[in-house]
Amino acid sequence: MMIKVLLLALFSYLLGAVPTGYLIARKAMGIDIREHGSGNPGAANVYRTVGKWAGITTFLIDGLKGFIPVSLALHVFPGEYWQAILCGTIAILGHMWTIYLKFRGGKGVATSAGVFAALLPIPTALAFASFVICVALWGRISIGSITACLVLPISGYFIGHHSLSVDIMSSAIGLLVIYKHVPNIKRLLAKKELAFEDGAKKRKNEHK
Repeated sequence: MMIKVLLLALFSYLLGAVPTGYLIARKAMGIDIREHGSGNPGAANVYRTVGKWAGITTFLIDGLKGFIPVSLALHVFPGEYWQAILCGTIAILGHMWTIYLKFRGGKGVATSAGVFAALLPIPTALAFASFVICVALWGRISIGSITACLVLPISGYFIGHHSLSVDIMSSAIGLLVIYKHVPNIKRLLAKKELAFEDGAKKRKNEHK
């Protein structure tokens, strides 16, 4: 059993650590995404710097990096949660601190969404809805991400039948993702945070 867990954990890290945004930006524009925009190799910065579909593709693939390990763990160990929690957590940490980019990764929003889509599907849907609403209202992806991190554990506590350990995990991961957004929070307070469409406007002006 422990050998299976260790192999799943290793797979979770190596998959979670795949630098999707970095690779897509390299392929699409030949740039190092870490040297553009906010410097973060996540979906939001890829969207602003490379383009809409590049950002959406990055988000979806990063989500699968979390969804696949958790789903696999639930399949290999049916009826148990700690293995899935371990694999999901490791996948998120792999995304945040990827070995492929000298341990400089993204903020973990999309990968966390994938993890909890497998563990808490309805609360994750509510968290995603709150994300979309906040981005639509305020035009800042960071506001949507932080709000989703709060909505997920609260809704997860009241909705669904699952282990208490999953609720603890969602709270812990939510706090970690918010911690990774501290620079964004500082920019929000200083009114210097990049808007969702800032990059799109910049690209449009460059092509005029």
